[in-house]
Amino acid sequence: MMNGLILAAESALRTLWSEPRASRPNPATLVSELQLSDTERRQAGALMRINHVGEVCAQALYTGQALACKSPALRAQLAEASREETDHLAWTQQRLNDLNDRPSLLNPLWYAGAFAIGFAAGKLGGDQVSLGFVVETERQVEAHLQSHMDLLPAADTASRAIVSQMKADEMAHAQMAMKAGAVELPAPVKSVMKLAAKVMTTVAHRV
Repeated sequence: MMNGLILAAESALRTLWSEPRASRPNPATLVSELQLSDTERRQAGALMRINHVGEVCAQALYTGQALACKSPALRAQLAEASREETDHLAWTQQRLNDLNDRPSLLNPLWYAGAFAIGFAAGKLGGDQVSLGFVVETERQVEAHLQSHMDLLPAADTASRAIVSQMKADEMAHAQMAMKAGAVELPAPVKSVMKLAAKVMTTVAHRV
């Protein structure tokens, strides 16, 4: 347990205060970037800040779930998914830099809340409920990313490329959890998750 706590603390410090490093090429480098107006740049920056917050929360969720889970095999799967989410974290951070924008000022708060939820899901519900939480989270994130594809400026091909790859990865994470034995979460739990996500995205759009 002590080793797990040390790793969890390391994950928090790395996510919140160090420069994330991706293991895969940034999808934005594979497209030709178009010139954005100031309005388009601000719009894209706000949306990518929300996506960056989502990746901060993903790191926290997976870390909390890994700390609580009982199965070594599941812990390894969660670690692998977390590594892919680190790519997303790095890509969205780089895109914010390119847009001359910043991450959310409330990232430590978002991280703490997501970690608590992930740990509680694994500790109180067990591995199958924890996996069910992964499935529902990724489904909601996938829908959220699709909405951003509709909202991002048409000229922002770089952000669109990043969001598209993130969406594909989130779908894969949900499928992994389903194959590993995830249980369907009750409707009230899903509704609470959607409400919490709505609060986070609304606040992170500006702060």
